[in-house]
Amino acid sequence: MLKNMNIIKKCFKYLLILIIFLFCMPSYANGISLSYDNGIYHIVLKGERIKKKIKFVASEELITNREAHQKSRATLTVNAGFFDPKNSETISYIVTDRVTSADPMFNKNLQANPFFRKNMTKVLNRTEFRVLQCGNKYKYEIAPHNTGVEFGCSLITSAQGGPLVYPELRLEEEGFIVKDDKGNVTRESASVLHKVARTIIGLKGTDECHILIITDENPMDMYQVRDLCRDLKLDRAMGFDGGSSTSVNYKKNIEVISLKGDGAGRMLKSFMLVY
Repeated sequence: MLKNMNIIKKCFKYLLILIIFLFCMPSYANGISLSYDNGIYHIVLKGERIKKKIKFVASEELITNREAHQKSRATLTVNAGFFDPKNSETISYIVTDRVTSADPMFNKNLQANPFFRKNMTKVLNRTEFRVLQCGNKYKYEIAPHNTGVEFGCSLITSAQGGPLVYPELRLEEEGFIVKDDKGNVTRESASVLHKVARTIIGLKGTDECHILIITDENPMDMYQVRDLCRDLKLDRAMGFDGGSSTSVNYKKNIEVISLKGDGAGRMLKSFMLVY
């Protein structure tokens, strides 16, 4: 009897260890894994199926990430491209269901701004995240906006942001900083040289999309983000709009917004939806 009790205890112990192990492992049951460490939410989209469930959208009027999440009934909603808060128009290209849904060329403020007008080529060619369909398969891509789509593939959805962060940091090339003849920074956009919250999206291999929500608890400048992407062994990474725009909603369980403001989150233009 005693021997049987010892066997039962051992079996129960091993079962408990197995349960703890399974619950501690990232779950990819729906293709989405989310973890949190030191002020950073790390979201991984893994597998072939999840690629078909990603959609970038632009709202006609500015709305919060929470509103976009509730309206779309998505599993995951993340803030995406840049916009002009003065006229609610986009500064980033957005493609939804193969159609351009937001085009910065129609932003009159962008055309009227002397800096943007002088650097229009750089701004319009900022890095974007794409989902492509190539035959029966889908693939991710991070590339400058003007980069042509691979032969045999078609662009399903995309969101422009910038800058490219890794493997190289393209701050000057994408018009996020301007330097004078002596190498001094005379203009900075999106607080790229300052420590703020960030929304970063990257790729590892051909099957993993990584989203980093760097919160106000651990703000970073873009050089620190580059080093983080290197430490995570990402192949490529880029920025979406950050600072007070940094937002994520996951199911009904998790909501992250900038600590600045009234607690509802900043009003935004475009979003990444994952179903």
